[in-house]
Amino acid sequence: MTERELFGTDGIRGVANKYPMTPEIAVQLGQAIAYHFSHRGQQDQPRDHQTRILIGKDTRLSGYMFESGLASGITSMGADVQLVGPLPTPAISSLTTGMRADAGIMISASHNPYQDNGIKIFGGDGFKLPDEEEAQIEELVLSETPPSPDSKHIGKAARIEDASGRYIVFLKNTFPEDLTLEGLRVVVDCANGAAYDVAPTVLRELGAEVFTVGTEPDGTNINEECGSTHPKRAVERVRETRADIGLSLDGDADRVILIDEHGKIVDGDKILALCAIHLQEKGELQNDTLVATVMSNLGLDLALEDHGIDVVRTRVGDRYVVERMRRDDYNLGGEQSGHLIFLDHTTTGDGMIAALQVLAIMKRRGEPLSELAEVMTPLPQTLVNVDVRDKPPLEGLDDFQDHIQKVEEALGDSGRTLARYSGTESVARIMVEGPDRRDVETHAHALAETLDAAIGVET
Repeated sequence: MTERELFGTDGIRGVANKYPMTPEIAVQLGQAIAYHFSHRGQQDQPRDHQTRILIGKDTRLSGYMFESGLASGITSMGADVQLVGPLPTPAISSLTTGMRADAGIMISASHNPYQDNGIKIFGGDGFKLPDEEEAQIEELVLSETPPSPDSKHIGKAARIEDASGRYIVFLKNTFPEDLTLEGLRVVVDCANGAAYDVAPTVLRELGAEVFTVGTEPDGTNINEECGSTHPKRAVERVRETRADIGLSLDGDADRVILIDEHGKIVDGDKILALCAIHLQEKGELQNDTLVATVMSNLGLDLALEDHGIDVVRTRVGDRYVVERMRRDDYNLGGEQSGHLIFLDHTTTGDGMIAALQVLAIMKRRGEPLSELAEVMTPLPQTLVNVDVRDKPPLEGLDDFQDHIQKVEEALGDSGRTLARYSGTESVARIMVEGPDRRDVETHAHALAETLDAAIGVET
């Protein structure tokens, strides 16, 4: 795949009001999206088909700016806009299909701080666009503006007032009809983000006693010392309230990290392990296979091997997990970070759907999360981030590659290393895994120092 200027591994992302996340690009992107979907599969559409594109956002202050810019660009090309306001990313996927829209757009930078923002695009089938279609849209943005209709044929915008209610019903319908959450004390951390209203509402309506963290967004506090990347407050709340479980979502609620009744973190790998085993026992794990990424712990493979479950791996990014699932007919996959995809229920990562599946297992088996999570014992793993000034190919950095080779020789067959660039930040991630935690940490930090010396940000 050729290098792209706008799109990364999860849409377009950057600092708000700096290229490419500017209002000017938002207008041009809106025009390109409208043109693309108005002409996509045109031969299969009736002549009077009116292109409709749904737009949602998280709680960032800059969301207003990008919502207006995208809507302006879309309507200028003769397509209609449906505005749903602050809702989780997976809600946009669900509503796009449910409302028969041609496409859905989510304005969010996920777990990033409020200064950043991003734009993700879903097709009418609820799946994120493949790389090829994103490249086509990018080409339209960076080239000459597509021809626009005359003033009589511009589009219109409307706000969908019951959008959150539709998504709440959708989430509740993924929970078994014969179960409720009565008797469970649940902490939910919404990261002051898109799920601040819908997540607690769903849990309460299913019968849980709910305690909240991060449900007071002000436009600038999204992900600030809360949410799935900062679960400390949720852990404290679980212990303080003696809750049965904690759910820690990120800013757009497409990922979740769980917390057991003792305040211990249960990451995406453990959630995948316990859900895969449960589905297999019910005869519902398609092809007895789980899809994970190269970042998932080797302990996941070892745990599932005992149950006859295969693990196939993809590059990092939930979109690549979904692509592999669709290609080879698998129904469960995800990432260690908490992006978990249950294709029997939805088309993308959904933190609340993942949490509800685990809650259903807890209720069905009458077991606490701490016991369910014992199905997997992770190998010691250390992940170190290095801020970088640019992103040259890592394989071309000779000193760094020599260092990696020495570490891998020291680990032998009992461990591994992985180095990659983030697709959404100016960061390189170094992961080392092995049987001894102290050795793993030493190797990871030493590798980070080598890489920082080569391409790190000067201080």
